Amino acid sequence: MNEAFVPSRFLLVFVETLSADIGRRNLTAVLEKDGLPTDWTDPAHLSSLDEEHSAEVYAGLQSALRTYYGRGARGTLIRIGSKMWNRLLNDAAFGAKAQAALVHGLPMPARHKPALELLAGLMSARKGDVTVHTLDLDFLLADHASPATLGQKDSTSICYVTLGLIREALYWAAGKEYDIEETSCRAAGARDCEFKITVGGSS
Repeated sequence: MNEAFVPSRFLLVFVETLSADIGRRNLTAVLEKDGLPTDWTDPAHLSSLDEEHSAEVYAGLQSALRTYYGRGARGTLIRIGSKMWNRLLNDAAFGAKAQAALVHGLPMPARHKPALELLAGLMSARKGDVTVHTLDLDFLLADHASPATLGQKDSTSICYVTLGLIREALYWAAGKEYDIEETSCRAAGARDCEFKITVGGSS
C-alpha cells in the first residue's frame, strides 16, 4: 500500500530544479532509458497529479537518476536539493513565508530548529509526515512518509535530495554548514528515514 504522499507544489519545484540543472533534454534521456513517461517533465501534467501519484513520480525520477548516473547521482541529487530550497520559499504559501520571516528575526543560535520545522512543513503533504526533534544540542529530522524510498530497496541510504534541502535550509538560517547524516533509511529496511544534524560544538 502506498502511504507516501508528496505535495504537488513540492514535486513541481523538484522537477523544475532538476530540469534547470541537468537540462530538459538530458532529463528526458534519463526517463527514456528507464522506460518512464516523458510527460514527467511537463509541468501541466505534474500539476494534475494527486499527492499519491506525485510520490510515485518523485521516487521514480530519483531511482532513474541513480541508475543513470551511478555513483555520481549522490552529488547531483544533493545539489538539486540545495537548489530547491530558495525555489520552495519563493513559491511557498503566505503562511510559510511569514514563518520564514520569523526565523530570520530570531537570534542566530535559536534559528536551527525553526528552520528545520519550516522545511518539514514544506516537505509534508500530511500533518506529521516530517518531524523535528532535539537531541541535546543537536537535531533529528524524521521523514515518516519517506516518499523518495517508495518501492526502493538499497543497502545504503538514498535520500540525497533531503540531505541537500537540510543543508541549504540551515545555511539560509544560520550562515554556516553543519554535519548532516542520514542515520536510517526506509530503502535499507528502517521504519523511517532519519537525519542527524550536528550543531553542538560548532562555532
